[in-house]
Amino acid sequence: MSQDLNGALVGFCNPLLDISAVQYNLKANDAILASAEHVPLFQTLIDSYDAKFLPGGAGQNTLRGRLQGAASKAGLRTNYMVNSEKPTGTCALLITGANRSMVANLSAAETFQFAHTQSLRTGRSLRRPAVAKHALENNKTFTMNISAPFVPTFYKGLVEKTLPYIDILFGNETEAASLSEAFGLGTTDIKAIAKKIADQPKEGSKPRLVVFTQGSEHTIVASSDSDEVRVYDVTPVAKEEIGDSNGTALDACVEAGHWLGGEVVRQIGPNYPTGELKFVASGDFTAAIEKI
Repeated sequence: MSQDLNGALVGFCNPLLDISAVQYNLKANDAILASAEHVPLFQTLIDSYDAKFLPGGAGQNTLRGRLQGAASKAGLRTNYMVNSEKPTGTCALLITGANRSMVANLSAAETFQFAHTQSLRTGRSLRRPAVAKHALENNKTFTMNISAPFVPTFYKGLVEKTLPYIDILFGNETEAASLSEAFGLGTTDIKAIAKKIADQPKEGSKPRLVVFTQGSEHTIVASSDSDEVRVYDVTPVAKEEIGDSNGTALDACVEAGHWLGGEVVRQIGPNYPTGELKFVASGDFTAAIEKI
């Protein structure tokens, strides 16, 4: 049965099962692909630690967050492509204090075929060769989260092909550094990286916005239509209140992002607090959003 999804937020990602537990001798605040030596790690976490199983994947977590504050009738519609020959992808989250390391075993998630989207009856099936081109041709805003430092390294070709269509690019400081190295930008300065990426060739008339977070440090925002690189202070969260830094935007959007990140960082895994959340903006948030 077809469903009217006008105005819907659509996300694509590697849907993973996050397994959270205490640090397991990996680099703090790192994210890597699992190799053969890491295979026993996942079962070790389950058998020997107080592991929690959480839905993972940057796109999936973003959509969960978007729907958390939406009308009660809204729901997250999932259309997983099932590969019966491989297990669900997993990501081990190893936590020490406020730091976390991630080891991802993509497994079935890595076998996703774009043809699967053509079977999704969403009012109109996606018949374009790529979601990014579809967004451009239909005047949709296309965003991407770098998701992990290994993405620009292992999937550089795909990032290069997709970048011309990206309207808003998100990442953190380690992902930005990895992107700079992969693209030969010749700098480790986060502000410079953000501006250089924003100014890369782009399809369509929309300017590109690049948003780099740095944990409790400043958030950096650069746009292709401005020489100014904006720097936003982050309201710190007390260390004793931090549950897990995993899963944690112009002026109003960055403010809202910082506020929500402060709420999420108090949880274990990319989860949202139960009960009603109340965001108090410093200005007219609704009016600001309507202008974007």
